[in-house]
Amino acid sequence: MLERFRAFWTKVLSPIAHLLLRMGVSPDAVTFVGTVGVAAGALVFFPQGMLLTGVLVITAFVFSDLLDGYMARTSGRVSKFGAFWDSTLDRIGDGAIFIGLALYFAWEEPSRLYLVLSLVCLLMGGVTSYARSRGETLGFSVKVGIAERADRLVAILVMTGLSAIFDLPVLLYIALWALAVASTITVAQRVWVVRKQALAEAGTTI
Repeated sequence: MLERFRAFWTKVLSPIAHLLLRMGVSPDAVTFVGTVGVAAGALVFFPQGMLLTGVLVITAFVFSDLLDGYMARTSGRVSKFGAFWDSTLDRIGDGAIFIGLALYFAWEEPSRLYLVLSLVCLLMGGVTSYARSRGETLGFSVKVGIAERADRLVAILVMTGLSAIFDLPVLLYIALWALAVASTITVAQRVWVVRKQALAEAGTTI
């Protein structure tokens, strides 16, 4: 869904990527710095109620996810460790966003309901990624679901930012409900798809 935007921003950011490579910066270092920036933006600003500032900081560092991949491909440094490093740190960054929101609802704008929903989004988002990773490791095709990682990330950042700009917290509430439901459905879809493929595989080998 968001691939066309990914391609556009990759072209925009390519000069920065080439500059960093000339400076001797590695793609893995960019991945690390980007994750630290995302986590800091979420865990420092969200709990203080500075939602728009947090969103802007996170968004700035999210672009590192495009930079590191482009740098690796351009420099010929694509590696299994790089892919593992990128995926692992993606989980940390994604988790930090929802932990930051959970702390916001625990401290700044107390609400047990939306604290719990933030944690549900954190859990199901992680399981969504794990289900695909584990399924593909077993040889199944698992790229299905209504809530891919990029869609979840864009949705929560846009709606959180808009809720702060227009002072409409209901936008953030809607986003959390939608993502909690969509992530849960995506996990169910991936379990179902893997189950069907596993049964079909077993049927052909018996």
